[in-house]
Amino acid sequence: MAHESFEDSETAAIMNRLFVNVKVDREERPDVDAVYMEAVQALTGRGGWPMTVFVTPSGEPFYGGTYYPPEPRHQMPSFQQVMSAIDDAWRNRRSDVKTQAEHLTGLLERSGLLMAGGDSVGADEDAEEDEGASLEKASERIVAAFDPEWGGFGGAPKFPGAMTLCSAIHQSFLTIPCSSGARLTEGLESVYQRSLDAMAAGGIYDHLGGGFCRYSVDRQWLVPHFEKMLYDNALLTRAYIEAWQVTGKRHYLTTASETIEYVLRDLRHDDGGFYSAEDADSEGVEGKFYVWSEAELKAVAAEVLGADIAEEAIEWWQVTSEGNFEGANILHRPLGEELNRPKSIEQAKQVLFEHRARRVRPGLDDKVLTEWNGLMLSSLAQAAAATQNQDWKDAAIANGEFLLANMRRDDGRWMRSWQAATGEARHLGYANDYAAVVDAFVRLGELTGEARWIEEAITTADDLIRLFSDPDSPGFFTTGDDAEQLVVRPKDVMDNATPSAQSLAAIGLMRLGALTGNESYSDCAAEIVDSLALPATQHPTAFGLMLEAVTLSNRFTQIVITGERGDLIKEVHARYLPTVVLAWGESYESPLWKNRELGFAYVCQDYACQLPVDSSRELSSQLDWLTRPFGF
Repeated sequence: MAHESFEDSETAAIMNRLFVNVKVDREERPDVDAVYMEAVQALTGRGGWPMTVFVTPSGEPFYGGTYYPPEPRHQMPSFQQVMSAIDDAWRNRRSDVKTQAEHLTGLLERSGLLMAGGDSVGADEDAEEDEGASLEKASERIVAAFDPEWGGFGGAPKFPGAMTLCSAIHQSFLTIPCSSGARLTEGLESVYQRSLDAMAAGGIYDHLGGGFCRYSVDRQWLVPHFEKMLYDNALLTRAYIEAWQVTGKRHYLTTASETIEYVLRDLRHDDGGFYSAEDADSEGVEGKFYVWSEAELKAVAAEVLGADIAEEAIEWWQVTSEGNFEGANILHRPLGEELNRPKSIEQAKQVLFEHRARRVRPGLDDKVLTEWNGLMLSSLAQAAAATQNQDWKDAAIANGEFLLANMRRDDGRWMRSWQAATGEARHLGYANDYAAVVDAFVRLGELTGEARWIEEAITTADDLIRLFSDPDSPGFFTTGDDAEQLVVRPKDVMDNATPSAQSLAAIGLMRLGALTGNESYSDCAAEIVDSLALPATQHPTAFGLMLEAVTLSNRFTQIVITGERGDLIKEVHARYLPTVVLAWGESYESPLWKNRELGFAYVCQDYACQLPVDSSRELSSQLDWLTRPFGF
């Protein structure tokens, strides 16, 4: 619509004559987007972007939809016809318009009742099933929703679903006792391994430069929408790192590593912040930067590496003269074939990558968003700890420093968005921003052993609770009590493309409460989890991260390591231990640090500890117990 309507002089003239036009960047103003997207879904039964909403001068929506063509087609009115009809209704039937606006606004106000015990997701289910909803049921529903042939969930277009995959890893690893036993664990393992394998093999993954595109237009993950988003790559980095830790399969680590390197190379500001996205188009053509003709690939590889390796590369990435995308080739691997590249293909990859780098790159969205940076920082810190990669650790620290230096006002208020052109942050931060920072700084503290990151997490958590809490029900409003008042005050609940504020806050506050002993954080998290446990277990693919919070539900094991004991710290960092929080290095206010001898590791639950140990072997033995259901 930007090209067809908003840039068309005739259409723009009508818009400017009849309306006050406001174009919203939904990444900078997710509160506005959430309110009016819900209105459009109520009106039409579906949502999506682009989104056009007509509102009263006070902001109450009364009509809206998604795409309107420039000319009538397929029983759809043109955008000019829609505008004319809206103008006529406003001038001649204003009472009807106001009635519709009041009705819609009332629906939006009632939509926030989920966490207050009102109408809930899943209310159509039998009460008996409601009472019996459990993690076992949730796992069975994940397996049932899974596409066993191509991985992932649902048909085309297909989105990565990284949070649900992480939940599947989590559930299968903890081996929660259930009547289905090994069969269910095996099913969950198939869910995440088949899905991660298929995405790493498919065209949704950039086989030369690393990183994932936003979604696949087909069920097979072959043809992507070529836009690359920071949040997708943050969430998928975590999924691949955890899959590697659990299975030991090298290609999962390779995929995670190349995704991180893509972000650090192409989406990083010099001072450490992460940009939001790269466009799908270059030179006005979608995917042009990424695709290859057989002739070009063969010529480039053969010139440097010889004809034999060029032919090997053509076979490896399934390149043909006909192509698989508008006469060109999206590089991919057949699902089920080897993903670990031999030396010759590594050489070809580097040669092709260097050649591709001379092409015109897709446009860069150079906004730095606090929430998305928090997601990437959490995953980067987790990956740096698991691999002991010093470069990644340095990048994680630099990102934390960038956030503190650029994304907060002098009074400590976190902001939403920053761009290098102005060097200033704008828009008050949302609950999602605060919750993402809490989790990120907790993980950065666990990575570095520096107390200041835990202290910054505490400050941010306190402000999250102060500014965003709902006094009448659990959870957090999207906007702070100091923010602009919209027609309703939204509260996002479901995990969509990015985690909801409720899920992020529940995980971050649980972890921070477990480290500091501050029960107010743990209690706040528990209230959120209790209010959303039922819909999360009934609809797990819509509550991927919340399901993880339900599983954890304050069942954390605390480990504190005193003194200069890098061997013991490495023993903890190297393992996949989703129910563990780690304190080491500099002390901070917490019962974990009281009466500890230097040079020991203490493994505790509710701050009651096993016998301290001072060898990696003894610590490893205690950690082995943590793979049992909910610790020792």
